[in-house]
Amino acid sequence: MATGAGWAPARPIERHGAPRGASPRSKSVAPGPRRPSPSPARSRPAADHSGSADSCRVRVAVRPRPKNSEDLAHGADFNSCVELQPESKRLKLKKNNWSCESYKFDEVFSENASQKRVYEAVAKPVVESVLEGYNGTVMAYGQTGTGKTYTVGRLGKDDPSERGIMVRALEHILSSLSFETDWVAISYLQLYLESVHDLLAPEKTNIPIVEDAKTGEVSLPGAAIVEVKDLEHVFQLLQIGEANRHAANTKMNTESSRSHAILIIHLQRSTRRKEESSSSLYNDRHDTFPDDLPLVLKSKLLIVDLAGSERIDKSGSEGHMIEEAKFINLSLTSLGKCINALAENSPHIPTRDSKLTRILRDSFGGTARTSLVVTIGPSARHYSETSSTVMFGQRAMKVVNTMKLKEEVDYEILYKKMEREVDQLTSEMERQQKNLEKEKRQLESAVKKLMQDLDKERDQNNLLSKQVTELEKLLNENKQQQQLENLSKTKFLTDTTKEHEKEMGELLRKLEEERCCSSSMKDRMSVLQQQLCDAQSSAQLQESMAREMEKKLTKVTEEFTIQVQSLKEKVSGLISEKELIYDELKSTQEKVQQEMSQRQDLEDQIVRLKQSVSDNCAEESKTSCSMVRSGSGLGNTAFVSKSGKLREALSGQRGTISKIFEEVGLPNVLALLKSEDLDVQIHAVKVVANLAAEDVNQERIVEEGGLDALLSLLETSENTTIHRVTAGAVANLAMNGSNQGVIMNKGGARLLANVASKTDDPQTLRMVAGAIANLCGNEKLHLMLKQDGGIKALLGMFRSGHTDVIAQIARGIANFAKCESRMICQGHRKGRSLLIEDGVLTWMVAHSTMFSASTRRHIELAFCHLAQNEDNTCDIIASGGIKELLRITRESPREDTRNLAKKALDSNPAFLREIQ
Repeated sequence: MATGAGWAPARPIERHGAPRGASPRSKSVAPGPRRPSPSPARSRPAADHSGSADSCRVRVAVRPRPKNSEDLAHGADFNSCVELQPESKRLKLKKNNWSCESYKFDEVFSENASQKRVYEAVAKPVVESVLEGYNGTVMAYGQTGTGKTYTVGRLGKDDPSERGIMVRALEHILSSLSFETDWVAISYLQLYLESVHDLLAPEKTNIPIVEDAKTGEVSLPGAAIVEVKDLEHVFQLLQIGEANRHAANTKMNTESSRSHAILIIHLQRSTRRKEESSSSLYNDRHDTFPDDLPLVLKSKLLIVDLAGSERIDKSGSEGHMIEEAKFINLSLTSLGKCINALAENSPHIPTRDSKLTRILRDSFGGTARTSLVVTIGPSARHYSETSSTVMFGQRAMKVVNTMKLKEEVDYEILYKKMEREVDQLTSEMERQQKNLEKEKRQLESAVKKLMQDLDKERDQNNLLSKQVTELEKLLNENKQQQQLENLSKTKFLTDTTKEHEKEMGELLRKLEEERCCSSSMKDRMSVLQQQLCDAQSSAQLQESMAREMEKKLTKVTEEFTIQVQSLKEKVSGLISEKELIYDELKSTQEKVQQEMSQRQDLEDQIVRLKQSVSDNCAEESKTSCSMVRSGSGLGNTAFVSKSGKLREALSGQRGTISKIFEEVGLPNVLALLKSEDLDVQIHAVKVVANLAAEDVNQERIVEEGGLDALLSLLETSENTTIHRVTAGAVANLAMNGSNQGVIMNKGGARLLANVASKTDDPQTLRMVAGAIANLCGNEKLHLMLKQDGGIKALLGMFRSGHTDVIAQIARGIANFAKCESRMICQGHRKGRSLLIEDGVLTWMVAHSTMFSASTRRHIELAFCHLAQNEDNTCDIIASGGIKELLRITRESPREDTRNLAKKALDSNPAFLREIQ
């Protein structure tokens, strides 16, 4: 039981110690260990206010929260998991329509029970025991958002009927005291992040919890104790405390308490005053103490508003709120362990596992009279939390407390106060010394951790240096290979030029020979002319022969001239051809240089992409490591915290990808899809897939040829990772109706079906099934989808047996059947369903009840849409589908699905005949 310090009438009062060497007197009402008493004591039984033989065990009441706006928003989908039986004080907890469990409590309230009714049944007996000198505890426990703070801490200053247990208890106590001889004061604390804070004096944080080695009492030295005289002062103090209490807005509660609130009411009453009002209770006081020694009764009342247990995925807590939820759940878990140990009579009670259990040590298994009100929500969506709360209450009912009465002699109060203050100062000095040693150890640990982090960063830098060296080596090898290719091309052009030069030299040689021949012919002609001149005088016959020879010579000369002219033309042609070859060689060299420059740019971009991806992976790994270190020993809470951090890391990675996309440009990213480096190709596909997830990028990706590149990868690549990521990118693009027709026209469904037939990887099949399921949502593409084998491929992926793959299959079938049903109702199509032709109906009948609830919902919806087409009647009857439709009308969890199945049965005479 938490306590403050020695008391004296003052307002306000702050004490930092509690008296020692008291003269207590006590008697156990139920079996339990007797604590040592340093002075004479006399025993007296506890009063029984309930008329029950179990007056000393913990009494538990259940208060359900009425339906809130969130429950009402679900409408027909709302299912209550709780059935109340207030008249028999029982509660039935329904897990489903055919399984429920009944529990008995000391009190079961209805949803509309008033605050006054709750106070009189739960807190009033405890308050009356506190007025008679016994310690007491009233506590509220339950899931977040179920009304604990409303039940316990509601002020109701304007509307008295709304007042909670805190205000009503103080009002009851103030009306029962005589301020001439009696005294009452309060302390208002909160346990936040496993640290005790004073709500009335916010500057006081991390208040220590001290256990008296002699009496075993637990005290909170340093907590403010404020005397109260009237209800108006009570309202002021409680408003100050509520303003300083930590609260936050979550999905479960707009004003969710993030700390445990503890109101401690200190009460001191004169024995003589008690004798006047209840002399029978103290008729044996003279057995031990003389008449001239005035005695006082000191008691404490703890009113505890526990923070609600919560799940991160339901409350939506983020950032610092996750740390708050971790400490809340940790302290509640420690409380549950103590309750379990007490209920099972375990020899060891782990009260030191949490500050909450240390403060409540006297409330469970101690000397206080304890009442517990557990608050629950009616929604079946929170069945597990409601069941856990009910079981906590059941175990708490097994805990038996040993109530003790404490009386003290007034003249020892000063001595106890001084001794307690000395002890407090000594413990404070020891605590400060321990804190200094602890801080020293923490600093040493921090320095050691920093050195380890420095070593890790040094190792990481060395690894990055090695990777850069390898990349530079690879780049040099590529440059050498390019230079070899350029040398081979240059050598080829040089050889070709030499051959042309050789041919030109041969032609020039022939020209010289012709010139020599011409000169010899001229010499010969001159000789002949000389001979002719010599022979002119000899004979006319020789003259005629000379004329003939001259004609022949003229003809030969003309032919020779023509040949010379043709040779000149050939030489000029060869010269122009040589110039063209030189020009072509020069342009080729320029193109080679441009290609080398473009290749260098692409290689630089690849290096930046790899470096960015490596940085993202390093950051994600570092984030995961930090989450594991911060969440050690927290179980499921750490796992939820880790999931939240990973979602933040994924968001950061997408931002990095968008930044890279803006820097590199979509055409360059798409060009990397054709890279020969498999790692580069995989990274490029991942970037395109992430970009395709955003609607604003899809149209541009298709226009720039990204869809063609993705479909080409599906057709040519054999790598499973590329197939998976590419199928995911196509699935993202297929969510846009304008892209679906383009995908089908380019053979996308056929390529997806081909990938599905070649792989057994469940993640790849899930992506392929998701893409086909998106295409099934366009009724204009159904016939083409069937012809390309999309329906058979979708059904064939059932072989994997993977839950996510089957869920996508069911979604695709439901999309197909719904669109087909809409076309038939609008008169755009007639005839038997395309799904039935590919065997989908038989598969649905055989496996309709084998899967999860969401998958079954898709299958049931598809079955109802198929049943609305009268051309499918014979197939449905032959496959046993009537029984399935009847099952859906009875067992489907969704009312719209049940109504659709009933409509299909009632509107088809053949179905009605089969039922009869």
